[in-house]
Amino acid sequence: MPVLSLRTLLDKLQAALRVDGRLEILTLLGAFVFLAGVLSFIALGKEMREGDTLAFDTATLRALRAPADPSIPIGPSWLPEMARDVTALGGVAVITCASLAVLGYLILRRKFRAAIFLVVSLVGGVLLSTIFKNLYHRPRPTVVPHLMVESSGSFPSGHSMLSAIAYLTLGVMLMRLTRKRAEQVYFLFVALALTFLVGLSRIYLGVHYPTDVLGGWAAGSAWALLCSFLARSLQRSGEVEAPEGET
Repeated sequence: MPVLSLRTLLDKLQAALRVDGRLEILTLLGAFVFLAGVLSFIALGKEMREGDTLAFDTATLRALRAPADPSIPIGPSWLPEMARDVTALGGVAVITCASLAVLGYLILRRKFRAAIFLVVSLVGGVLLSTIFKNLYHRPRPTVVPHLMVESSGSFPSGHSMLSAIAYLTLGVMLMRLTRKRAEQVYFLFVALALTFLVGLSRIYLGVHYPTDVLGGWAAGSAWALLCSFLARSLQRSGEVEAPEGET
């Protein structure tokens, strides 16, 4: 895939919003969600730095622990272990395996440029998450004991952001390979459900504040939507392989 200038990318993004010269309702809605994600992330970062979210963050984490002993999470005894299993779905190892599986499928289908675009999208998301963590440099929660070991910055939640980026990107990629509405809805539902559960597990385990997770969801969803718009435009121009039966 050739190197694209910023102007070219902007032109392709604008073209992705139009079909036969008319704005698509669903695509326009996606653009609105993208803008909402960006603005929400900026607002959360500002409020977090000013300390305005600390009371909410603290109260939420404490509500998930036994009042007499904050080291004991609420719920049945098997729930913490299940939360650790779910949170692994947003880890680098699991996301890498899932991405490699889809990447292998694209290669088998000889959609080599689509495979390259997928790699660039996911690697770009990982780099973006790292940049944000270093930029905000928020310490991990100390109000409750952690139920697993973590050492990196707290805002935004890397697991929440990476799961949003990876699963939404993979979900949209799979949606673009079918014309059946039920299958498209299924792929989107699974992607959203996995992203949601990973974020909740981070709060339950006490390793992230709720605003960390909200920030991760906002940034990850915005990046995934941006990549979706660009992929669609590149498919229309023939620079990335289009779904079967689509020109």
